[in-house]
Amino acid sequence: MLLTLDLNDPRPLHEQVAGTIRRAIADGSYTPGDRLPPARDLADALGINANTVLRALRELRDEGLLEFRRGRGVSVLNRPDARGALAEAVRELLAEADRYGYGPEEVIHIIRELS
Repeated sequence: MLLTLDLNDPRPLHEQVAGTIRRAIADGSYTPGDRLPPARDLADALGINANTVLRALRELRDEGLLEFRRGRGVSVLNRPDARGALAEAVRELLAEADRYGYGPEEVIHIIRELS
């Protein structure tokens, strides 16, 4: 899994990590039953604190996407519902648009032009 964080993203790091993992599960990079790398390895790869990664993993566990098993690590339990995954992507799009000075109505206009 190749995770990247946007240092210009105003969202907390744990939310960015959770969103990236959520998308990886939604797009099929990870399927139910697959094990995730250890939190410490993910934290090292991202250059952040392991507790930040653990917070993101707990959030995903609470959403029912991940399962924690003693001695077996963290594995994918379910795929997120399509609407939830899409809502996350839209939130990220709106945040990115806001950084460029575009409001939601302008984003809708751009989407209509492209479709």
